[in-house]
This record gives sequence, structure tokens and C-alpha cells, in this order.
Amino acid sequence: MRGPRFQPLRRAVRIPVWGDLGIRLGLALLLITAVIMIHWWDREGLVDNLDGDVSFLDVVYFTMISITTTGFGDIAPISDRARLVEAVIVTPVRFAVLFIFVGTAYNFIIKRSWEKWRMARIQEQLSNHIVVLGYGISGSEAVGELIERGTDPSCIVVIDPSEERLADAEALGCNVMAADATRDTTLKAVRINEAQNVLVSAGRDDTSILIVLTVRALAPNVPISVVVRADDNEPLARQAGANNVINPVRFTGLLLAGSAKGEHIAEYLADLASVSGRVQLVEREITEEECGCAIGELKTGGRGLRVYRDGRAIGFWEEECQKLQKGDIIVEIIATPNGETRGDGHIRDDRIREDEDA
Repeated sequence: MRGPRFQPLRRAVRIPVWGDLGIRLGLALLLITAVIMIHWWDREGLVDNLDGDVSFLDVVYFTMISITTTGFGDIAPISDRARLVEAVIVTPVRFAVLFIFVGTAYNFIIKRSWEKWRMARIQEQLSNHIVVLGYGISGSEAVGELIERGTDPSCIVVIDPSEERLADAEALGCNVMAADATRDTTLKAVRINEAQNVLVSAGRDDTSILIVLTVRALAPNVPISVVVRADDNEPLARQAGANNVINPVRFTGLLLAGSAKGEHIAEYLADLASVSGRVQLVEREITEEECGCAIGELKTGGRGLRVYRDGRAIGFWEEECQKLQKGDIIVEIIATPNGETRGDGHIRDDRIREDEDA
């Protein structure tokens, strides 16, 4: 019987750039020093074709030209042991030193220059994109839902101070930036004023509200959605400039209350919110052919619930909903055959749970 697969613990190693460079150079010098000592110990197996005497300076010189594969031939191994040392010890060290220097040049020069150029090009082309500020539980779920609804990951920009979290977002194909979202320079770098939407979930209400204030100051017309936990912080978030304030704790409470009043109410609410639900909520602008129709005569075959007109919410039972007007925004329920996902505009979530962002 096979035992459980071994899963080693991992922890990110935080080494500054100068520290990484110092480690690489130190390792290369250590290997070179080891080869010099081996050559000095086996100097009897070397011959100097100029004066016949192999000094310590000659050993250093021979080591360097051997490791760099220059090989002028003025100093050469002549004994079998010296040649064996060159083949078995020096050759692997030669490759190791070469890989160290090539890797260092790639990481600190070529790769960084390429990444800077590539990111500059991406930033220049950012427009009508979605900016996600905070990649905790809520942020990561939002990004996953956006992608499932057909949003191109290259149109999503994720900002979070955690490199580990950003690695997950980058694996999905999103643009990522490890930075503080409360800083003007960070938001300007992702062209926040050109964004289609901004989703804020910083994990703390005070931080999220500060981010909303900063975004609204830089992008007065961009829609902002923010997650807050405390009820008394919802008005503050709206005053800061948020268009949508989402309280996951309150939504969970609605599900619990629904289950107390009837076993099927909570089930239906979860069905509306689930990615695999049989029905979906859709918010959209009415089409031209729907102008003048009643809310119960939608061309999609859905059940209209509410109309938003001139900033007012109108229920389906009100008289004004019996004649739709151009520019009306409606919220409707549509069927999703066999639990398949549909197009943009669906409100979905894999799990209904409290936001526990770190």
C-alpha cells in the first residue's frame, strides 16, 4: 500500500538584490578558489613551457584560463593525475561558474530590462481594463468569476503587496503589480482613470475606504465597488465615492434568515448566486426593440424584477414598469439550462462565505 505523498514545507526567502548578487559572486569565487588550491596541490603535474617553473601566480593564471576555456597552451597538465583532475573536477566547476555568471547576467540585466520594457508597453496600452485592488479571498474570487464570465485575463490588473498572492493571479494571465494601492503613484501607473471598473477588497475596512478615496480623487468617473464588513462603514464607503458597497457578512445573514423562514428560500438565493445555478441574475440596458414594452415582455424570456431609471429603483409591480424607456437598466432572472454559464452581466459566486482576507 502506497503511503501519503511527502509534501515539504515552503517559505518565501526574502533576500535583497545586493544580497542575491553577493551570494552568486561569493559562490563563484569559492569554486575558483577551490580549483586554485587543487591545482597548487597538484602543481607537479603541470608544466610551464616558458620557464619550466610553476609558481603560485602561474597556478592562478592557469586556473582562470582553464575555467574561462581560453587555453593558450603555455601551461598544460602533463601527468595522468593532472589530466584526471581537469576532466573530473575542473570541468564541472567550469560549467558551474559559467552558469552562475550567465544566470546573474540574465536575472539582473537582460530579464530586468526586458520586464521593464514589456511592462512599459503594457501600461501604455491599458484602457477599459478592470483594476482589482487586493487579492485576498474576495479579490481572488472576483478575478476567477470575471474570467469565467469571459473577461480576458490580460484586461485585468491586480495590485497587492503580497508577491505570493500575485503569483496566483499572474498564473491566471492577469497583469500584476506588487505595490501599495493607497499611493497615487501606484494607481497612476495602472492608468486608473482609463479603467472600466475598480474592485476594492483590501481586507480591512479602513484601508479599503482609504483606497476608494484615492481612486475617486484620481478617477472621478470610474465605477468603484468595495467590500466592507462593518455596517457602520457602509455609509463611509459611499461618501468616499464607492458606487457599490458589498457586505458579505450581511449577505450571509440574509441566507441564514431565509433558511429560518423556509427551507427553499436560502436554496434559491444560493442558486441565484452560484456559478452552476439553474437561474442567473442579469443587469443590462434594454434593447431598442424592448422600448415601450412592459417589464414582463422582455425579449430574452427572463423575468424582470426591477428597473433603474434616472437614479430611481422601480419595482416590477409599479405602473412605470409597464412601459420601458430608452436607457432603462433592468435586473432580470433568466434560466440557465443544465447549469451552464452564460454571458457577461451574471452575478455568480462559487461559494457564499464571509470575507476573511488577511
